[in-house]
Amino acid sequence: MPAMTAVETGARAGAGVPAEAVGPLVRGVGVLRRLAEAGGTLSPSALERATGLARSTVDRITATLARMGYVRLDGRDVVLTPGVLELGNAYLAALRLPALLGARADALADELDESVSLAVADRDGIRFIHQATRRRALSVSFRIGDLLPAERTAPGALFATEWTERDWARWRTRRAEDPRDTAFPAVPPRPEPAPAHDTTGTTDTAAAVEAAFADRVGAARRDGWAVDDQLIEPGLVAVSAPVRDPRTGRVACVASVVSHTSRHPAAELPAALLPRLRTAVAAMEADLRTAPPPEPGPAPAGLATWTTASKQELGRDFVESLARGLTVLTAFGEGRPALSLTDVARATGLPRATARRALLTHEYLGLVAAAPHEDRAFALTPRVLDLGFPPLSRTTLPRLAEPHLRALADRVAEPAALAVLTADGTEIQYTAGAGTGGVLTVRIPVGARLPAAATSLGRVLLADTGAPAVPELADARARGYALVDEELESGLRSVAVPVRDRTGRAVAAVNVATHAARRSLEDCVEHLLPALRATADDIQRDLHRASRFTKVPTT
Repeated sequence: MPAMTAVETGARAGAGVPAEAVGPLVRGVGVLRRLAEAGGTLSPSALERATGLARSTVDRITATLARMGYVRLDGRDVVLTPGVLELGNAYLAALRLPALLGARADALADELDESVSLAVADRDGIRFIHQATRRRALSVSFRIGDLLPAERTAPGALFATEWTERDWARWRTRRAEDPRDTAFPAVPPRPEPAPAHDTTGTTDTAAAVEAAFADRVGAARRDGWAVDDQLIEPGLVAVSAPVRDPRTGRVACVASVVSHTSRHPAAELPAALLPRLRTAVAAMEADLRTAPPPEPGPAPAGLATWTTASKQELGRDFVESLARGLTVLTAFGEGRPALSLTDVARATGLPRATARRALLTHEYLGLVAAAPHEDRAFALTPRVLDLGFPPLSRTTLPRLAEPHLRALADRVAEPAALAVLTADGTEIQYTAGAGTGGVLTVRIPVGARLPAAATSLGRVLLADTGAPAVPELADARARGYALVDEELESGLRSVAVPVRDRTGRAVAAVNVATHAARRSLEDCVEHLLPALRATADDIQRDLHRASRFTKVPTT
C-alpha cells in the first residue's frame, strides 16, 4: 500500500499545496483513500504507517469520520461503513449516466450472458460507473469505482482518441513515475521493466508500451470500437464501444462486454459480440437524447449546524474542518451537477469563505473541477469514487446487517437474526445472526430453514406478499410486526419487523428471540420492539445507500 503523499498530507512546504487548502480535509481524504485501497479495513497503527500521520492525528480523523457515519470502530480496526457511499452516490447522481443507461447494460448482460460495464474517463485512466456481472465460477471482479490505466483497457483506447497533447504528456509522466501500475490496486502490477541493456527480447519497455497503445488508439479512431486482448491479465478479453453525448458528440462513457478466452477468443469478439453491443449503444444514445431534464432532489440541510453541535459535544476529538469539507461534496447530486460557490454555501449552510476553502482543497485533490459549459461553477469528478466506493459496491444485505445485529444483541442481551423468504414462500432462510453469552439461548445457524408460517420472521414477510389474510398475517400487516409465542418450540418467543428496500418492499426481516421465562409478551412489545425497529431502520438506511446504484443481494 502506498504511503500518503505530500499532496495528501500537505505537510511539505512548497509541495504545491494551495495556501488556502484545508490541511485536516486533505489528511482526512487521504485516510479514506488508504482505507479503500486496503479493502475497507485497517487498524489505527496500519493507518498510521500507511499515511505517515501521527497516531493522535489518525485517532482524531477516525473519530470524526465515525461521527459522520463514514467509518465504525470495530475492536482494533477502523472499518468503512455504507454511510461513506453518500459521497460516491452524490457523484453518480449528478452524472446521471448510471440511472439513464444502467438498465440497458443489465439487459445486454442478460441477453449475452456476459458481464457488461460502463466506464468514464478519469484523466489518463478509466473508472467504472456501472457493472452488470454474471455469477459464475470464472467471473469478473471489477467493482464500481475501480480505476484502471487507460493503456491496459479497451475503453482507454477509445477515450484516448480525444486526448490532447497535454493529456498524452500527463500519461507519459505517470507511466515514467509508475511503470508497474502500482497506483492502480484493481489490476495486477506489470512485471519489472527490463534494463536498457537487456537482450532477451522483452518488449515491456516504456517506448514499446507507448507504441502499442498508440496503435490501439489509432485503430479505435478508425474503427469506432476497441478490443482488450488480455491486456490486464491472461484470459480476460473485452470489446468496447463509445456512448456519445448528443449535445457535444464527445464520448460520454464507454460500454464494454467482458468475457474470457475459453468462451470468446479476442479475434472472435467483433463478430460474436460487437453487433449486439452496437445496438445497445445506439439505444443508450437515444435515451440520452430523449431524457427529460432532471428534477433536483432535496439538498442536504442543517449540515453546518450539525457539525457545530458535534464539535461542542466531542471537543478536540471532532475535526470540524474535515467534517465541513466532506459535507461540501454532498451538496452535489441529481439535478445539481454544477454548483457555484454561492450554491454550495446555500445548500450546506456554511459560510462562503468556508465553502470556498473546501472547494479549493477538493479541486487540488482532484475531487472537483471547473464545470464544463458553466461559468464559475464546480462539478464533482470520478475521483470522488476513490473515497470508499469500490470495497462497498459489492456488499450483501447480510454483511450490511451484521454489525447492527451485534449491536442489537448486545443492547437487549438476546439473540438477533436476519432472514429471507425462500422462493416458494413456504420457508424462511437465516442469512445473518448475532448471539449472546447466555447458557439458555437461541442458536439457529446461518443457512438454516424453518416453516415461514410458524415464525415471526416468516409471518412479517408473508404479510407483505399479499398472502391469504389469515388472522396472524392480518395482525402482522396491521401492526407492522409479528409476535410468535411458543408456536415453533415450547418456551420460545420472538418478535420480528420487516426490512424494506428502496421501493418499500419487504426483502428481509429481523427478529429478537427470547425464552418465555425471561420476558413476558408485554415486555417483548414494550422493550424489545422499539430496539428492533431502530435496528431495522439502521439496516434499511444502509441498504438504501448501498443499492442506489448497484444491486445488493439479499443472501
